[in-house]
Amino acid sequence: MSFSDDVVQLIRKHALINAYEHGGRAAQGPVLGKVIAVRPDLRSQAKALAKLVEDIINEVNRMGIEEIKREVEEKYPEAITKRREVEEKALPPLPNADKYEVIITRFAPNPDAPLHLGSLRPLILSYEYAKMYKGRFILRFDDTDPKTKRPLPEAYNWIIEDMEWLGVKPDQVVYQSDRLEVYYDVCKELLKRGGAYVCTCDQELFRSLRDSGKPCPCRGLGPEEHLERFEDMLSLKYGEKEAVVRIKTDLGHPDVSVRDWVAFRVIDVKKNPHPRVRDKYFVWPTYNFASAVDDY
Repeated sequence: MSFSDDVVQLIRKHALINAYEHGGRAAQGPVLGKVIAVRPDLRSQAKALAKLVEDIINEVNRMGIEEIKREVEEKYPEAITKRREVEEKALPPLPNADKYEVIITRFAPNPDAPLHLGSLRPLILSYEYAKMYKGRFILRFDDTDPKTKRPLPEAYNWIIEDMEWLGVKPDQVVYQSDRLEVYYDVCKELLKRGGAYVCTCDQELFRSLRDSGKPCPCRGLGPEEHLERFEDMLSLKYGEKEAVVRIKTDLGHPDVSVRDWVAFRVIDVKKNPHPRVRDKYFVWPTYNFASAVDDY
């Protein structure tokens, strides 16, 4: 497929500007995005357009940085002015950042769908703050719900590919589904300390007690009993909805959903196998618990 000369010149313009802004090396994703933003009618020809963008970028990247600067300054001086304006709108510094040896940020999507526009803001902010402080940026897949928010096998790669397209490269990739033994260890420590308990109450009974600010019968049992119950959960002596681990909180909290929230539940992975670890684990942490452990 051939494109008109004005399309070729538009691509070359944005390839040159992108190379000017990045030390003489243009990247395909941002250039393609700029071109489609200016010419949305080309979206239907994206595949062929991407090939042309790649060819022109390769040509621009073979130029020297001084040659690129000279051409941009001569042909597109407005791009330099805009860049300076953008540079003046830098990210505000993070409070208390100087108290930490290394600034670590993370982006933690559930791999159940491709990224969308709403995902991009936390992604870009996390990445840019890590760059700003010469820290580390982690991509963490929050994939601990093989039933209700079941991960899609292909979504893991979709997200990585979308990040590459945006020019975002994580320093580390973490899969929460690889860390269940870590979460189990933390849970056992909480049970020992009396900060959590295994609840076998009927859901309606628990909800009624919780809403009235009263403890369920399981809450007052000793740590040894709860550790034994947790081992029973791990050894499949409980089925779905027969036992959950709850974190002890303020039973008078105005938000009833915060009162003794669920940290672990049993999921029948024979019926709902996890796309990565299949049926290896039956006891899964909730998003709130796993994220609290990993963020800490």
